[in-house]
Amino acid sequence: TQRSSLQLVDSAGLILEQIALNPFDYCPYSATGNYTGGVVYANYGRPEHFNWLKSVGVSVAGCVVVMRVGGGVSFAEKVWLAERNGAGGVLIYPDPADLPQDPRRLGLNSHTAVSEHVHLGSGDPFTPGFPSFNHSKFPPIPSSGLPLIPALPITATVAAKLLSQLSGPPCPPSWRGRLPYVRCVLGPEFSSERRVQMSVHNVMNPVLLNNIFSSLEGHVEPGAVKSGVGTAILLELARTFSAMVKKGFSPRRSLLFVSWDAGDFGNVGATEWLEGYLSMLHLKAVAYFSLDQAIMGDDDLAAYTSPLLVDLLDSAIKQVEHPKHAGQTIYSQAERDGGSWRIMKPLYLNSGAYSFTAFAGVPAMELRFTKERAYPFLNTPLDSVPHFQEFLGGRLGVIGQRLGELVGEMVLRLVHDHILPLRITSYAQSVLQFSAHLNKHSAELQSRGVSPQWLFSARGDYSRAAETLQRAIDYSDLHNPTTARLYNTRIMKVEYYFLSQYVSVMETPFRHVIHGHGNHTLRALTEHLTLLTSDPGRFDESRFRRQLALFTWTLQGAANALNGDVWSIHHTRTYKH
Repeated sequence: TQRSSLQLVDSAGLILEQIALNPFDYCPYSATGNYTGGVVYANYGRPEHFNWLKSVGVSVAGCVVVMRVGGGVSFAEKVWLAERNGAGGVLIYPDPADLPQDPRRLGLNSHTAVSEHVHLGSGDPFTPGFPSFNHSKFPPIPSSGLPLIPALPITATVAAKLLSQLSGPPCPPSWRGRLPYVRCVLGPEFSSERRVQMSVHNVMNPVLLNNIFSSLEGHVEPGAVKSGVGTAILLELARTFSAMVKKGFSPRRSLLFVSWDAGDFGNVGATEWLEGYLSMLHLKAVAYFSLDQAIMGDDDLAAYTSPLLVDLLDSAIKQVEHPKHAGQTIYSQAERDGGSWRIMKPLYLNSGAYSFTAFAGVPAMELRFTKERAYPFLNTPLDSVPHFQEFLGGRLGVIGQRLGELVGEMVLRLVHDHILPLRITSYAQSVLQFSAHLNKHSAELQSRGVSPQWLFSARGDYSRAAETLQRAIDYSDLHNPTTARLYNTRIMKVEYYFLSQYVSVMETPFRHVIHGHGNHTLRALTEHLTLLTSDPGRFDESRFRRQLALFTWTLQGAANALNGDVWSIHHTRTYKH
């Protein structure tokens, strides 16, 4: 009944110019309402970009923040950081420097906006931490990740109109995009005392979602770009494994092939299902592979993954041919390009695999072939098969085949190997890196009465427990079904052990201390630790003690659980607090 709008107003609030918006462009989960203020340009809206603005005396408080699409920051993170810094509204646009907008090449035109949801989380934001099955009538509890400020996607043309009228300090060179006729300045002053007024009128509607499951049951152990391509690969994998079973293949473990609903709105279908079966997943689910946006090019493979799956991936890329380089494996091509280790990347919040690991404690991976030149039509109405085939030079079929082979190789090992091929020692390395970072600040922490020794001991306990379990597996008769089941049960729980039991699943759903999101994570602890040298005045000793204690208890708990028998664990150390 009422469209979102954007206009320029004078100091008295009278409308000087109405800026045209496409009525179909919106940010799902944006706060509704009106906001009027000056404009500040914040580049991609990373934490360091907001910190830099603060360091040069430019405040975003009370302003509308304009940011570029991309930069490794989701729309939700951009809006959340702007809100934390006091902004009153957010506008996000695609810059020609990031998404090609040359009409002579396959590119986005300057009158197209990119849309994405702005909920800092996944799933139904009104049932955080628990499922909304069968239209369950739980009293709504808004997620803490819902923004309190309005956000709108705008086109490059609209962004140029606004940014060209800004005055203020100049931008750093790395912040300059390619908007025509725009001299890059930060704001917040606007020409002729003008201000921007934005109005957002999103309407929330309940929608029935349908997740579609297909299964191949095991017999030994219980246990277009945006969505079109992933669904096609999923169906081909299901067809292939079904054909293998008909020819006599008998998987040890079950496979589930699932098509989730409402992925564009924060992986709602997957997250609600996870919330419904959270207490049993770590006993039943071995691993999860996401095919969301699996093909974005044919140059490089990226695997956003839990460290537990890196050995599995390393083996598979040595067996599958690269889609662009005939006769070469993905591994050999990656080694030529600077090292196969670059393929492995950490899970990120908007990933289709993220909730499985960070929320449910199941090792997960999202695979993607990418191109150096970004696919410009993602999250726009122009994302179509003809555009995509043109972008890929008609090679969608062969890229999809290689991606399917890669996932198939890994799934085959997971359903067939006697012992699950997960690297249980991997998290010891993650904590070792932090321990080294902590050690650099050891003297200063000791002077404040904070001892890092407890964490070092917990890391050592975890490392020894993982290595002891791995050695026991290496020297056991794995063809003995009882022995294999015993070890697999312990291996399957490793990821789950890293979910912090000291935070609320409703208030902090992503409880994983390595991959999660919140004050309890290793990332938050590291960022807080760096304040000791970068900004000592903001270092909060009591908060740091609590963060360190919660992380250490979680790590020690994982070590104890990995050891196995609780009655054989002895702790005789004493710690000074």
